[in-house]
Amino acid sequence: MKEHFAEQLEGLRRNLILMGGEVERQIQRAIESLTEVDPSKARAVIADDEGIDRMEVAIEEQAVSLLALQQPVAVDLRFLVAALKINNDLERIGDHAVNIAEGAERLAATQPMKPFVDLQYMTEVAMSMLKDSLDAFVNRDAELARKVIRRDDILDEKNVSIIRELLTYMAEHHHLITYCLELISISKNLERVGDLATNICEDTIFIAEARWVKHHMTEIG
Repeated sequence: MKEHFAEQLEGLRRNLILMGGEVERQIQRAIESLTEVDPSKARAVIADDEGIDRMEVAIEEQAVSLLALQQPVAVDLRFLVAALKINNDLERIGDHAVNIAEGAERLAATQPMKPFVDLQYMTEVAMSMLKDSLDAFVNRDAELARKVIRRDDILDEKNVSIIRELLTYMAEHHHLITYCLELISISKNLERVGDLATNICEDTIFIAEARWVKHHMTEIG
């Protein structure tokens, strides 16, 4: 019975990893649809969101069933509680990919007037945070999780910088207000991806060390 439970936990872990990989691809394709001005790629991201939603429901049912039927304790209980939260965070990252893709689809109808350099940097930071947060979860690596959490400030600062830059641009070029607002929205969505990667890392530390760091950020350094 104990071996069967261990197999079920491993199955849940694998499903979360698969979902994490899928939302990583969704974010990457959404940004590509923007930088490549490819509305067909944007529409593909939007269409694939249903698959992410189905994965979330299946994983939630799997985790709740294990909580109800197996009555786990200690690290297994922490894993299942964290898995439910991580599952929700991954689905929300998928939603942000859709938001970016929808903005990219709208922008595809216009001629780009502003380079995407800063957004590309934000993408690189957000994607690296997401990838490392998933690696930390897979390996129960609390130290890597802490490193990812520390990087969130970089993303927040860059988001503020981009917004300020675009607001200045809008003041000088009124006919590009709508265009710039779309870029601001995309920047905010990337910043939220970083926040959700941070959430995953906080849950990873909870699994590994049996303590929450959310309201004790001095422990992160």
